[in-house]
Amino acid sequence: MASTVLVVTALEDVTADWVIAALNEREVPVVRVNPADIGPALTFGFHIGEDAPAWGGRLRTASREVELGEVAAVYYRRPTPYTARYQHLPAQQREFAAAEARHGLGGVLNHLHGALYVNHPAAVTRADFKPAQLQRFAELGLTIPPTLVTNDVEAARKFTAGHERVIYKTFRGLPRDEDGHTGAIWAQRVDAESFDDTLNVTAHLFQAEIPKTGDVRVTVVGRRVFAQQIAAPDGALDWRRGDWNELIHTPLTVPAQVEAALHSYLASFGLVFGCFDFALTGEGDDAGHWTAIECNPNGQWGWLPDADDITESFADILTMEGGGRP
Repeated sequence: MASTVLVVTALEDVTADWVIAALNEREVPVVRVNPADIGPALTFGFHIGEDAPAWGGRLRTASREVELGEVAAVYYRRPTPYTARYQHLPAQQREFAAAEARHGLGGVLNHLHGALYVNHPAAVTRADFKPAQLQRFAELGLTIPPTLVTNDVEAARKFTAGHERVIYKTFRGLPRDEDGHTGAIWAQRVDAESFDDTLNVTAHLFQAEIPKTGDVRVTVVGRRVFAQQIAAPDGALDWRRGDWNELIHTPLTVPAQVEAALHSYLASFGLVFGCFDFALTGEGDDAGHWTAIECNPNGQWGWLPDADDITESFADILTMEGGGRP
């Protein structure tokens, strides 16, 4: 019976390290692979045919080897982009080699017969668009902020005039610069006077600011739900911009209506796991006080106080123990 967990991620991934350690304690076979290592440190031979309608063959890393049929679950985290493997090549060759690796190696690893994916990369891609997230939240009956997506300056001015306060948020984080450094643009208040025709260069996300009493991070792994209210000592609009070690966490119970909606949300995108952000506008377990902001389908959770319990939940679901499988 298949029992190996394939962990697809980069070499430096503390979150994956914790889950792998929990699996090792349970004596579960684990093979960690970064697809961008393709070359002498990562070789494979996969086959399929009339007599074998599912992909088989062996995958070999510098320290591990696994037969595809032995893989019961895939923990898909954050592998290095294939393009990084071919940076030394001219542009055309680099793009060709990366595409071949992604469609060949990736095409097999993303379609292992009978394996449970947490989460499948295609599901992550589908669920990674904020407009789709907000629409699904609304369809499920959750409260969402009034939102405008636009590149039209007059539309932005009209939207801003219709709300007491408006914030701007990015759809994605900043990409790496030429030196490999990353940055961030935090949620920030804006006013119509700051808008000009440069706004039409790309898409922008504007939302009415929620008069929140707090922020909540809800981590859902299978059927298990972990919720922490988060407060920044300086009362920042966006708690992510400060020192995360200074954040104040308070566990709380998710209203039943909201919890049911979160499970439905994940199922609709084919996800097993997700990190949800909410703004609270009142006290108690009234679902109407919870405003859904977004869901990261491949979010971080290691910094949360209940990280140990979340880790064990991942181990449960990857080994289908403890009712882990959804």
